[in-house]
Amino acid sequence: MKTRAQFCSLIIGLLVTYASATVNVNAPSSGNTVGSPVHYSASASSDCAKGVASIGVYVDNQLIYVVNGKSLDTDLNIAAGDHRTVVEEWDFCGGASFTPVAITVTNQSGVWVSSPAQQGVNSPVNYVATSTTGCSKGVASMGIYVNNQLSYVGQGAKVNTSLTLPPGNYDTVVQAWDYCGGSTYKHVPVNVAGNAFTNLQASGGWTAYGEFPPKYDICVKCGPGVTWTMQQGVGSPSLSGKATKFSIAGTTPYADVLWTNPLIGDFSSQGVPDKGHKIIPNLHNFTYDLYFYSSNLGLSEVLEFDINQYFNSMGFTWGHQCRIAGGNEFDVWDNVNWKWIPTGVPCNPVNNSWNHLTLQVQRTWDNKLLYHSITLNGKTTVIDRYFPPFGVGTWYGVTANYQMDGNYKQSPYSVYVDNFSLIYW
Repeated sequence: MKTRAQFCSLIIGLLVTYASATVNVNAPSSGNTVGSPVHYSASASSDCAKGVASIGVYVDNQLIYVVNGKSLDTDLNIAAGDHRTVVEEWDFCGGASFTPVAITVTNQSGVWVSSPAQQGVNSPVNYVATSTTGCSKGVASMGIYVNNQLSYVGQGAKVNTSLTLPPGNYDTVVQAWDYCGGSTYKHVPVNVAGNAFTNLQASGGWTAYGEFPPKYDICVKCGPGVTWTMQQGVGSPSLSGKATKFSIAGTTPYADVLWTNPLIGDFSSQGVPDKGHKIIPNLHNFTYDLYFYSSNLGLSEVLEFDINQYFNSMGFTWGHQCRIAGGNEFDVWDNVNWKWIPTGVPCNPVNNSWNHLTLQVQRTWDNKLLYHSITLNGKTTVIDRYFPPFGVGTWYGVTANYQMDGNYKQSPYSVYVDNFSLIYW
């Protein structure tokens, strides 16, 4: 026979399961050593139709803080020592859920960083830290260095701020200075991923067009002159388990197929329409990154990889082509004169192997196109070539392109693409 307590526990357990609630704790991180006051930041969600009623913090089985709503952000004075803390939510359906957070509170001099808790982060990077000191007058200020440059400083013994950092690896340091002239610090290495669209090869939104020489105007229904297929969700060969197979054939020599996907702005396939025109005008940096595989690369005249940005009647096309049958060299696109410019950078992708290509480009402060670097299979070559933009109508957006060109026989061939991403900031 169940006791009343057991029965109540069972009912509560059923309610919790029914509510399917979660508690996400941003700070502190479980297992961390922190100074007091301890900064708690958390949010909760529940399948209860009426939502989350309140959220609170237990310290060693004692409820010491509670607030109405689905989130909390507060500093709590907790004595030095090891503590079992719990962040719990209660919903309007009678359910509850919690996340345990074990911490060690210290009164020793030091800097205690709750966030970022891991190296891989997105920008802006949120820094949450506290500091303690043996100085009787306390901590005067705290700051954040990024690659030896002081990027932020604030008064007091805690910091909660966000820094906008471009994608890359950084050695950051959180430092505290006390009123007695002492200081202490904590190294926080971070890898900033930036905003990114990932696995684009598996995404919806792709449209294909044929192109015929000599002018290469696009066509949708191109007849037998150029044909193509696109097969998504390929498991082998694949790196992610969802590669895409692009194929080209036809009867017209040197005919091409362009696949394009509108990512941001007009007709966005990724749910980023930018109706207020706040995103696209502020984007200056793009990294185009993908893997490609083929068993018959020698039949390809050219593989082309493009990034496009359009706004305020200006067009920016960072076009890159890898000439294979066409001469094993990378070219970049001159937007104004509409021609390919050889770079002198070799392009020798390997058959029956995954080839990794990374392209880094930039729109400069004065609206020039900068081709910064090309990396193929681990070898990086800095280009640093500048071109002006071209005039465009009312089109407003950012797109990614992938193109395959036919050879002198229009020999059919296929290329698998995987782990295709576009990073932008």
